Formats: sequence, C-alpha cells, structure tokens
Amino acid sequence: MSVVRTLHDAWSLRRVWWFTATARTRARFARTLFGSFWLGLSNLLSIAVLGVVYGTVFKVEDFNHYIVFLGLGLVVWNSIAAAIGTAPNLFEHNAAHVHNTNLNPIFYTLEEWAFQVQTFLQSFSMVVLALSLFQHSLIAHLLLVGWLPMLNLLLFLYWAPVLVCLLGSRYRDLYQLVPIVLQLVFLLSPILYEKKRLGAFAWTADINPLYRVLSPLRQSMIQGSVVGWEDLLLLLANLCGIWIAVWLLNRERRYLPFLL
Repeated sequence: MSVVRTLHDAWSLRRVWWFTATARTRARFARTLFGSFWLGLSNLLSIAVLGVVYGTVFKVEDFNHYIVFLGLGLVVWNSIAAAIGTAPNLFEHNAAHVHNTNLNPIFYTLEEWAFQVQTFLQSFSMVVLALSLFQHSLIAHLLLVGWLPMLNLLLFLYWAPVLVCLLGSRYRDLYQLVPIVLQLVFLLSPILYEKKRLGAFAWTADINPLYRVLSPLRQSMIQGSVVGWEDLLLLLANLCGIWIAVWLLNRERRYLPFLL
C-alpha cells in the first residue's frame, strides 16, 4: 500500500482514533476530583519546585524570566519524553487487535499520537496561563509567531515515536534503553539551564534533535521571534519524517503479527 493511500485511509478514520484517544483520557482520570486538571497541576508543581531550587543554585538575576524559561521547557520536554518513552511497546499493548483484526497499524500510532497531543495541550494550556502572570505576552506570542514551532512539535510527536515503536517491535532492548537515553538527553539539554552555561559544550545542543524541536517554541513565545528559515527547514524535516515513518510502517505491516 502506498504512503498516500495509507494517509488517506488514516484521515477517513480520524473521528474513530480521536474518539478512542479521548476515551482513554477520560478513563485515566475517572473518579478523580480534579480530572484532567491534574496534568497541568503536576507540571506546575514541578515547575515551582525546580524553579526555586535551580533558581537558587544558578543564582538567577531575573526570576520571572527564569521561571518562564524553565516552565515552557519542562512542559514541552515532558510531552516529548512521554511520547517516545511509551513508543517501544505500543504494538505489544495492541497485540490482540493486531492478531485478530485487519486494521492498518497506522490506526494505533495515530490513536497514541492523539492521546499524547490531548495530554500535552491540556497541560500546556494551564502552564501557559500560569506563566502569563510572569510574562504577559506569552499567549500573544504563541498566537502570532509560535504557531509554526507548535506545528513542528506536534508533527515530531508523531513520526519520532513511530520509528522508535517499529524498532521496539523487533528489538526488545529498546524497552530498557529508551528511558536511559531520555534521562541522559534531558540532563544534557538546556532545559533547566540556559544554553550558554554549557560553555565549550554548547555545540551538543545544536545536534540534539529533541532540543532542536523544543527550543524554537520556547524562544518564539518568550522573545516573540518571527518564523525563520530554521523553522521552515524543521517543517520540511518533519514532513519527510512522517513520510519515512508511514513507509516503514507499511513495509513492516506483514511482519508485525509474528513479532508480537
């Protein structure tokens, strides 16, 4: 099956995989007092604690700027890490459906993507509203110049986990390796601290694909920087990534029932 045909079939089922993802979100917070508000509250608590601790450790001069810098970076990173961290065993969780139905596997990847996007947007919106108390222009910058970096983030949240998912179906070592790599990348990424604090190792941030997706959104919202050629190149890379991910998904479709 061609990539175009697969994407067309996936689009025709958009209401189904979006609904099942929404049902998962509702079931996740069933019988809780605050419901999905816990997504934002947990992030805000982490931001508050880490902001005080690392703001003291780094002796930041402008705490308002630092808390916004830290908060935006942390909420975006948590979404990237959650999407990639759960990817290796995606098909294993859906093994019964893969074995007993003829549904295209792209459905399960899109359902997971929709779930991650819904989780991110609920958390992100609450965090941005709270951080707007420290920088009032955040929402305006997001609407005016942050839309392309946001689009790039959402596209990346699909194809990167799909590649990890396909590798995880063949090599079970990824179950153990991915959390370790994510933890190391987090510590090496300028999320809790500014890039300049890396000193001679600042180049590591430039070759860090996760940070290259995170940074433009944070920078556009804080500084109000307009769309540049780097954002357009990242968009092109994301579109190529989606094409490659769907092509590989089609190629591996016949083997998936035997790998699970």
